[in-house]
Amino acid sequence: MSARLNYYGNPVGAKFQKYINSAGKAVADSTLPAATQFLCMIRASQINGCAVCLDMHTKDAEHAGETSVRLNLVAAWREAKVFTDAERAALELTEQGTRIADGAGGVTDEAWANAAKHYDEDQLAALVSLIACINAYNRMNAITQQLAGDYQPGQWG
Repeated sequence: MSARLNYYGNPVGAKFQKYINSAGKAVADSTLPAATQFLCMIRASQINGCAVCLDMHTKDAEHAGETSVRLNLVAAWREAKVFTDAERAALELTEQGTRIADGAGGVTDEAWANAAKHYDEDQLAALVSLIACINAYNRMNAITQQLAGDYQPGQWG
């Protein structure tokens, strides 16, 4: 099996990746907790079936100290007692923001209000930006069928 396109080795793809990474740095440098960022990137990547992002973000999260129990339960976060109320609100916003095209009606006022109870305006901006960014990466990788499994923690900076 091989990727359809060496997206990261292509001049246009590499340039786009450079700019999207710059946008993602605003999120990484925000006060949105790193654990929340990882959980949301993992959940969006699960929904979108992006093996590359799952490989990267689960390994980076584990390297940063996240537990295997929490990582293994992200897909079933509603039934797991290992997530905080704030993390649950972020995961709900991530799911609804990722599934916009599924006919679910977009992001509900309830999901937004719940997230707003736990995060300040800057953190909400970071969360929305994170959801947009990871969905873009998921689509790039899924469309070009990038292969996963050999990512090393911190490989991309």
